[in-house]
Amino acid sequence: MWGYYIALALRSSVRSKALTVLVVVLLAFGVSACMVSYAVFRATTSDPIPSRSAHLYVPQIDNFGPSKYSGEPPDTLSYTDAVALWQARKADRQTLVYPTQWQVESDNRSVPAMSMSGDAVAADFFSMFDVPFRFGSGWAPNDDARHATVAAISSRLNKKLFGGQDSVGQGIRLDGKIFRIVAVLGDWNPKPRFFDVANLGPLSAFDDTEDVYIPFTRAIDMKKAPKYDYCPSYSTDLGISNWGKYLSSECVWIAAWVELATPTDVKRYRDYLYNYAKEQQRIGRFSWPPNVRLRDLMDWMAYEHVTPRASTLSMLVSASFLLIVLVNVIGLMLARFMRRAPEIGIRRALGASRATIYGQFLTEGATIGVAGGLLGVALTLLGLWGAGALFEPNIARLVHPEFSLIALTVLLAIAATVVSALYPTWRAARIQPAWQIKING
Repeated sequence: MWGYYIALALRSSVRSKALTVLVVVLLAFGVSACMVSYAVFRATTSDPIPSRSAHLYVPQIDNFGPSKYSGEPPDTLSYTDAVALWQARKADRQTLVYPTQWQVESDNRSVPAMSMSGDAVAADFFSMFDVPFRFGSGWAPNDDARHATVAAISSRLNKKLFGGQDSVGQGIRLDGKIFRIVAVLGDWNPKPRFFDVANLGPLSAFDDTEDVYIPFTRAIDMKKAPKYDYCPSYSTDLGISNWGKYLSSECVWIAAWVELATPTDVKRYRDYLYNYAKEQQRIGRFSWPPNVRLRDLMDWMAYEHVTPRASTLSMLVSASFLLIVLVNVIGLMLARFMRRAPEIGIRRALGASRATIYGQFLTEGATIGVAGGLLGVALTLLGLWGAGALFEPNIARLVHPEFSLIALTVLLAIAATVVSALYPTWRAARIQPAWQIKING
């Protein structure tokens, strides 16, 4: 039966070429615009670490007071608070992160010195964030405790300095001091780059990861200034003249992450944060009630507005465009079906039920939807190729043609056409056979 309906749909399309082509083209443009925007939106809102995101949390402590940030705590922590949380060991794993800049030199004189971005982190950083290694492994927690001069480097930097060979055990000069390489990272470039978005801001969330990682404690020993900070009463401008005073100040510049396995652990850690802030109030450091937050990874990205506004706006505009297209397709399908009123009347007079008419015309709509979907796939692929003209390059490069996206394009086109055909089909099925026979008799 369905094969017969499809054959009828094809014959009808041949008879109404102009209407069919117009419906197919309109549908293809509407669906493709929607799918290109959806592909970008999906890429910018995806979970960067699905296996662990539900267990990763960002603690926040308000050390500025209620007059700042509209009641929300700062995004990062002061040195005093960050180290206190880290040393308390109240989570299964915890790490501190702050980005900085390094002057990198190699013993190979043919390789010029270069300025590279890096992160000062704790040992748990690598296991918490599922960082893969090409060579070696991350340093041990006791390396944090003894302020070891060790480093992990990216594959990019390893290729520049060592030609891509195993460089574990080799030395690398960072700001003139020799560090022993303990690991070369594998293919690790999470998008969004969630772990230091609090330090660098949401505009950096789709940049590549850093090239140098050293122990947090060692960076502090070297008086290594952060890339960015925020101080409630003064600005350091990265020119830290009194490092001890800076560390004891209320400047915020360190991101903290904790891994908590169960809801009970989350509640216990949230209580610990509250009690810690309460203690700071008791000793006179804070003059306001405890104000703390503990957000999981996905909530944190939403709070930081990681998804670009252009992506969200594009999704809304393209969805609105698809809605307008569907309204026009309804009109075209209504004209297409009502022109066949005599045919419908005769079929009804010969015993065809309304259910049969519904089946025939909805199948015809789905057949047109397949054609629109196939053209929509071609336009979607073209749109993905040209996404760089509409979005930032670091966002456009995240979007790739995938089978799921192609299949969804075709399914959306079919669903859109079938939905658009519901009202015209209902009108066609209500045609009175006797009236049509009398008119055409």
